[in-house]
Amino acid sequence: MGTIIDLSVGGVSVDWSKNSRGTDHGALFQEADRKRMRSEQIDYDYFERTELSPAEMEMAFSRPLRAVVPRLELLGFRLDTVRQAYETRAKQWREDQAAIADYDDDSNNCTVVEPLTFDEFLSFVQTHPIRELDDSFVREIDAANERRIRGRFDGSQTVARIPSESEHASNAYSERTHFGVLVDFLHPYSTLRLLAECSANLDLDVLWQYGPLVDAGWAGVNEFTPCARRAQTLLIATEGTSDIHILTHAIGLLRPEVADFFRFIDVSERHPFSGTGSLVKFAEGLAKIDVQNQIIFLFDNDAEGIEAYSAVRRFNLPHNMRTLVLPELDEFRQFPAHGPDGVTNSDINGRAAAIECYLDLNLQGYGPAKVVWTNYKKERDVYQGALEFKESYARAFLDQTAQTIRGGQYDVRKLKRVLEALVDESSRLAMVVRISDE
Repeated sequence: MGTIIDLSVGGVSVDWSKNSRGTDHGALFQEADRKRMRSEQIDYDYFERTELSPAEMEMAFSRPLRAVVPRLELLGFRLDTVRQAYETRAKQWREDQAAIADYDDDSNNCTVVEPLTFDEFLSFVQTHPIRELDDSFVREIDAANERRIRGRFDGSQTVARIPSESEHASNAYSERTHFGVLVDFLHPYSTLRLLAECSANLDLDVLWQYGPLVDAGWAGVNEFTPCARRAQTLLIATEGTSDIHILTHAIGLLRPEVADFFRFIDVSERHPFSGTGSLVKFAEGLAKIDVQNQIIFLFDNDAEGIEAYSAVRRFNLPHNMRTLVLPELDEFRQFPAHGPDGVTNSDINGRAAAIECYLDLNLQGYGPAKVVWTNYKKERDVYQGALEFKESYARAFLDQTAQTIRGGQYDVRKLKRVLEALVDESSRLAMVVRISDE
């Protein structure tokens, strides 16, 4: 009969394979998600009789759907991606119906059904949380049991307008699995992202159980590794080493669920392009060659960063490269700044907000934080500034641990804004790359 391996959420399968690993879903998980899970493919009576352990057969990757969503988005599966894929599918489904109607001699018997709009389909998914659907196994298939399998969806006019692959309905054995057939006609990750729009589904586990397949000899355990693959990671290019240390530590503390998607490079050190080591020169060099990496050039929110950002924006960057400036914050609009007229409150957005300004600036023994105006940027008619004692603020942050962050001993609100901007831009880049490569 063979051994099935599938990717499922709450008992609804979105992808499966028989007698082989099939699609590699390791990028949805991290090593901490590797755990033992009970399986219907395991004969537990046998293990009780023999007093053997089913541990190896129970091995799986399991992660709550809410924790899978940010990984889906960094793989390019934002809700925008799902909308576009659905609308393409619905258009083709309608055209196929129209073609059949034109071909049929008795066209009166062929009515072209208008597919649900994406928003209507989304509402359908949100209205039917997976846990609320009957998962009772129906063994014998006859007319009455087929209606039982369809359950609340039997005869639904809404269901009739879903552009799904109805020929797969025979795979269903319960109301819940029938729902899975109705919604699973896009990429499996699009289906997961769509199901996550129903808040009641977010605590369900996304499960990829490989133990039975490995035990049966159809695959090796080394085929099941977690974390983003190299081609799925994003390369973040920064101007200095301090940026890398701070961002790497911040992601590890505040966004560990996606930390493996990010790699950093400091262009102030060795790089393959001669001349100045600036981020502008680095970006210009990469734009001229066929680099396949997904790359974001990250600039400080200061005068030099904005100038460099504007210069790179003038390049004809390929679709796999983006630019990003650290976000403007209201906290920086009235910030102490030391200049010729002494210390005055100034808006340092676009003038002096380097990465260190996004740290907790209440550092014992240093008094109120302030920037110092340095050089004048004639092209933009602004002064460039730098945070005083920035190295001390950076060291204080790098000393923080997950425990001190959880305990509220360190203010990470501004850093969270930085990471939100970086992760959002990264997911947008991944979406563009995915769509472009399809």
